[in-house]
Amino acid sequence: MKYVPLHLHTEYSLLDGAIRIKDLFEYARECGMPAVALTDHGNMFGAIDFYRTAKEYDDVKGLIGCELYVVDGDIEDKTTKKQLYHIVLIAKNNTGYQNLIKLDSIATTQGFYYKPRVNHELIEKYSEGIICISACIAG
Repeated sequence: MKYVPLHLHTEYSLLDGAIRIKDLFEYARECGMPAVALTDHGNMFGAIDFYRTAKEYDDVKGLIGCELYVVDGDIEDKTTKKQLYHIVLIAKNNTGYQNLIKLDSIATTQGFYYKPRVNHELIEKYSEGIICISACIAG
């Protein structure tokens, strides 16, 4: 049975991930992994580097995603620091990638309060083409 890490943080998740993208693909190749996912915390800064590197490795598929912070209620409410939950979203096609970019952008520009946040309504609105999986223990 082949192993595919679907929840993985790289150098673009400060204080949470350490592996450089090129090293990730080399390691995946060495271990016979057919694919790896990029799911950095609250950002997609590494997506272009990840995509370009993935194109160099025809034996390891690159899956682009993001671990987002989810809050109950209004993302623009900054009166209290509400409980945040984590969720991993992975694009399964170009529509999913565009929706993931939209969610991440909204989280940063409208929902930022300590961390970039989305809510369930936004995830539902931009869910087309996205695979949702559980995240870490804070999920």
